[in-house]
Amino acid sequence: MSSPRKRSSSKDQKAEALQQYQDSDGHFTLVRNFRLADLVTIMNGVCGSLSIFSSAHYLLNNDIDYLWSALAFPLAGLMFDFLDGKVARWRKSSSMLGQELDSLADLVSFGVAPSLLAFVVGLRTYLDTVVLTGFICCGLARLARFNATVALVPKNEAGKAKYFEGLPIPSSLGFVAVLAYWTKQGWIEGQQGIPWGTLTLWGEAGGRGELHVVSVVLALWAAAMVSKTLRVPKI
Repeated sequence: MSSPRKRSSSKDQKAEALQQYQDSDGHFTLVRNFRLADLVTIMNGVCGSLSIFSSAHYLLNNDIDYLWSALAFPLAGLMFDFLDGKVARWRKSSSMLGQELDSLADLVSFGVAPSLLAFVVGLRTYLDTVVLTGFICCGLARLARFNATVALVPKNEAGKAKYFEGLPIPSSLGFVAVLAYWTKQGWIEGQQGIPWGTLTLWGEAGGRGELHVVSVVLALWAAAMVSKTLRVPKI
């Protein structure tokens, strides 16, 4: 348990960090307070947003090039996600705003965008969408928990957390890679269909009780993200 002195020091540091935003007046004060690392983080969010819009274009015109673009943008987002930390250390500059931006960008690029890709590729039943919604919400909860508890996770000599509590949300890129392979093989909606087929939990086939087997894997993936006992070593 942390001592009252440590908690007081932490509060003072947060108050000092917030003061820069309170002291800034005039137009575009938020933009002026951005660090270079913050702009790199925003590019992660840009990549996730472009993936979402590319998926929407594919649904509208069935142009496979848009689907490939949608599959590629989250990977570009991961590169920016890695780069922002390096830029912050290089510039010796970080901020509370940057921490929040990082989580929000991760949610877009590694939560919303991959879930929409799964829908586009063929996970479109009612229960599929319930699972995909749960996947996004578990990613959201996992990121919020990370922001709230990162100070409590044991650190190494360099001051970095030794492990992640729960599966990190960028792990969803593993599923994006699977979707890319399915796309190449033609195992998508409108062509050969999703591998492993569906389960009918209740009612008739094709009704609201139908669920793709792949969605069960995604449900377990979502549970792993919010797990308290699963500890993934941080590289």
